[in-house]
Amino acid sequence: MSVSRASTASGPVVWAGILATTCLLLFLLQKVLWLAVPFLFALILYYFLFAPMQWLMYRGLSREQAASAAILAFLLVTAAYLALLLPWMASHLAGWQESVVRYLHGGQALLQRSLHGLERAYGVLADARLAEIADAKIADFTDHAGQYVEPVLTSTLAWAPSLLLTPFVAFFLLRDGGRFQHMLGRAVPNAFFEKTLYLLHEMDRTTRAYFQGLLRLTFLDTVTLALGLWLLGLPSPIALGLVCAVLAWLPFIGSLLGGLLVVLVAATDFPEAPQMAYAAVGLFLLVRLLDDFVYLPLTIGRSLHMHPLITVLMIFVGGAVAGIPGLMLVMPLLGVVRVVGETLGKIVTDARLMARFRHGRRLRRLRADIDLQS
Repeated sequence: MSVSRASTASGPVVWAGILATTCLLLFLLQKVLWLAVPFLFALILYYFLFAPMQWLMYRGLSREQAASAAILAFLLVTAAYLALLLPWMASHLAGWQESVVRYLHGGQALLQRSLHGLERAYGVLADARLAEIADAKIADFTDHAGQYVEPVLTSTLAWAPSLLLTPFVAFFLLRDGGRFQHMLGRAVPNAFFEKTLYLLHEMDRTTRAYFQGLLRLTFLDTVTLALGLWLLGLPSPIALGLVCAVLAWLPFIGSLLGGLLVVLVAATDFPEAPQMAYAAVGLFLLVRLLDDFVYLPLTIGRSLHMHPLITVLMIFVGGAVAGIPGLMLVMPLLGVVRVVGETLGKIVTDARLMARFRHGRRLRRLRADIDLQS
């Protein structure tokens, strides 16, 4: 009996509702990205600071005191880091455009050498004048690189004030998360109380596993890339590894951008050694294989339990509906909606549970009638 109920709850109707609801939420979040993006970072910060807050609570602090101490420690560490980072950024800010153009020229030179080598090896490519066409396209893009980078920086600075909401929202999630669960539990009918507790637990478990797994994956990618880049002799291996690991939060696009960044650095800093750029490509492919077959199954892969076909399709849907924020939001959002949808499916198809609800409602009406008659 329970097997048939579970299969009905997770059937095509439920999954159609889950996918449609996820797409609708992505569309709505696109309209309030100024709030959705800080809330996403606040969730990451919440799950990052939840373990330290629990450790403080085990040491005798109340939840409010532990949440305040965790947020205060995070803000102090962030302020100290920014105090060291901002002077360095200010000293290098004037030459950002020249640096971008220099790295693009380095990548262009590497591509030119590679294409000319292919033309010498294959006459078909030489007849197609592939290198000449690519040179013209890349030269046009390089000459106008500043026009592309400046709007990106401007829009990034415009988003900065809204990101100040991140620690504020994370603090109240840490402090009042339990109160919200209790309030929601008291609001549902008694017949659905156990299922509501299960739903809240599964939603919290799914989002916690996803974001904590994302942080672990970022750490593993950073260490692996930094070690490989250090062995290759590239400059600033830790910074490059961290940037590539964070870019990997964007499925497909982020990995390509991270790999392109490493290749541009290798081609520019070692112009007479193209094998360095090829070695960087090999390193990046190795890390991607480690992600797919080792790191992801150990971190994020165990949290959502999604079919690969659904995962790939929803990533493309998230990008099409909400752009880059959609790529970041689609998987955790789909995980939460799946938990809610499957739980509601189990409730609706559970005849015993619905009978308890209808019986409780009849008893409440009978009690109200008796109170009115008396």
